[in-house]
Amino acid sequence: MSKDAHEGSPREEVPGTAAFSRFMRVLQAVCDSNNPPTKARLATLVDLPRPTVYRIVAALKAEGMLTESRGSGTLLPGPRLLSLAARGWERSDFRQAAQAPLTRLRDLLDETIHLAIASGDEMVYIDKLESNRTVRMMSRIGTRVPLHSSSVGKAWLATLDPEALQAVLDRLPLPARTRHTVTDRTALERQLQATRERGYSLDIQENEDDICCYGRAIVGRDGRPLGCISVSMPRYRFEETDARPITQAMAECVRDIARECDG
Repeated sequence: MSKDAHEGSPREEVPGTAAFSRFMRVLQAVCDSNNPPTKARLATLVDLPRPTVYRIVAALKAEGMLTESRGSGTLLPGPRLLSLAARGWERSDFRQAAQAPLTRLRDLLDETIHLAIASGDEMVYIDKLESNRTVRMMSRIGTRVPLHSSSVGKAWLATLDPEALQAVLDRLPLPARTRHTVTDRTALERQLQATRERGYSLDIQENEDDICCYGRAIVGRDGRPLGCISVSMPRYRFEETDARPITQAMAECVRDIARECDG
């Protein structure tokens, strides 16, 4: 994993890639939208002229990167894009190293487990293991979540040294995802300090209503965060369940993943 992936550094502008960047903005907006957008809505999301967005969408559809619903005109990731993403995740060394420990954790707790890595100023889920319970999470592989409101994001932020953390927080927006989201920087810094002290982070309905999560960072031999895991559950079960067995099992899981990666 690159240094930028660890530190959340902004992407550098490469001369001559403006057109490609616009294509990527359109693809990213479609993939990140909770509700599939129309072309008109997409133009607003990416802040580009409608004719430009329409041409980009037509080109991406022709390549199988996007698909458009005939009835509603909404846009979704296309079959070629999904195939490329699936192949990439399947071949990820990090994901493969984490597979067995994550499966053990899911089977032990019977809760939804996520594996995430840093991507810019967000976290992206690269694996998800569903619980066998009736209540399921809305997330999917490829979902991007904010650093300040997700358990994986806060677990990752808590591993950064003070200088790197301040650099991230200086540029990080803190929008409210729910009425429980911490949007005050000082309050967020207190959460991160508590995360360091106890070894795990908490998301108590901050990213999604009625969903609570525990998060832990996977730290390599060199002290850098390789990624993070989370255990997610409905609020009522979070409030009824003792945290200690969960957090202890998570600690064993991240140690096993780090050992596989460093081995």
